[in-house]
Amino acid sequence: MERDELAAWLRLTLSVGVGNLSGAKLLAAFGQPETVFSQSRLALRHVVSVAQADALLSEPAQWPELVVRTWDWLQQGAIAGVQRRVVALGDELYPSSLLQIEDPPLLLYLMGQLDELGADPYASCLAIVGSRNPTPQGMANAKNFALACVQAGLTVVSGLALGVDGAAHEGALAAEPPARNRWATVAVLGTGLDRVYPGKHLALAHRIAQRGLLISEYPLGTPPLAANFPKRNRIIAGLSLGTLVVEAALKSGSLITARLTAEQGKEVFAIPGSIHAPQSHGCHALIREGAKLVESVSDVLEELPLKAASHAGGVDPVAASANHPGTAASRLLQVLGHDPASLDALVARTGIDAAGLQVQLLELELSGDVSRLPGGLFQRFHSA
Repeated sequence: MERDELAAWLRLTLSVGVGNLSGAKLLAAFGQPETVFSQSRLALRHVVSVAQADALLSEPAQWPELVVRTWDWLQQGAIAGVQRRVVALGDELYPSSLLQIEDPPLLLYLMGQLDELGADPYASCLAIVGSRNPTPQGMANAKNFALACVQAGLTVVSGLALGVDGAAHEGALAAEPPARNRWATVAVLGTGLDRVYPGKHLALAHRIAQRGLLISEYPLGTPPLAANFPKRNRIIAGLSLGTLVVEAALKSGSLITARLTAEQGKEVFAIPGSIHAPQSHGCHALIREGAKLVESVSDVLEELPLKAASHAGGVDPVAASANHPGTAASRLLQVLGHDPASLDALVARTGIDAAGLQVQLLELELSGDVSRLPGGLFQRFHSA
């Protein structure tokens, strides 16, 4: 994209009151943005409202600065093997799947691996989303399922948020590097690409850019505004063949993504959890409403229109954690079950004295199989 063309697209996106839908109408009526801005007020009013026409004929105050900022950002691309692009509606790098959503963004900002891509690098995407405050088991599930999905031929899409999103990206990056024409993971940001939110995921964002893609519809410099995060969920859903919800409370942004996925006619998957965990209630509600209950990655793969190269060879996130055959620790895990339990309850179930149980539980904590929760409760971390 040349600088003059970029400037016209940025002006269109910055024009007050002219959103994606109105912008698309203007482009359909007049062609490229440069042509839109050469129209008379009367011509514009045949397509948009009076207020929108007036906004289009007035240069936005922040426009010149954004043009310079964006152009400079693009010129800094291809550093350390990471490319940068701004793609407009209709560009060959624009995801075709987003053209099917209700209000596709006029512009997308991309940063990551953009060379040697196949015909449709977004064709095998699965969204994995969930709570920002998951249980330890939820974090493990997100990471293990993401790893297994990438090994089965999928690209994991999530939102770079704390909790399940971050774990999903981490799991995807832990898989063997996929083919060069496919990303391990795609992160959809609710800020400009020159800002990472939350800040603690800055290093993770850099790693995603090395093995995948960062994508945003928001101009450079856009801060983490609360309203932008629910809005970006339509892009997460739009890019993906389906959405897997790992954990979610009843009032959760993940349920927005799930609803948008269902409205787009795509598959919604949910992992059930403990009836005592608020983070499971949203998943249980989705299952009651028709989402597919998921216990292993094969439950996801069998519903997707995807020829995954390694269905049989992928790591099942449930089987991968079953690694304690016949030991005292494995027997204690079986007795512990999947719900939180107190030390007294475990004494009653096992007949082992409290001191002996404390030793076994400590060993399981150190091996990462059990988590100690507030209130003196213990919960399995894996699904052994």
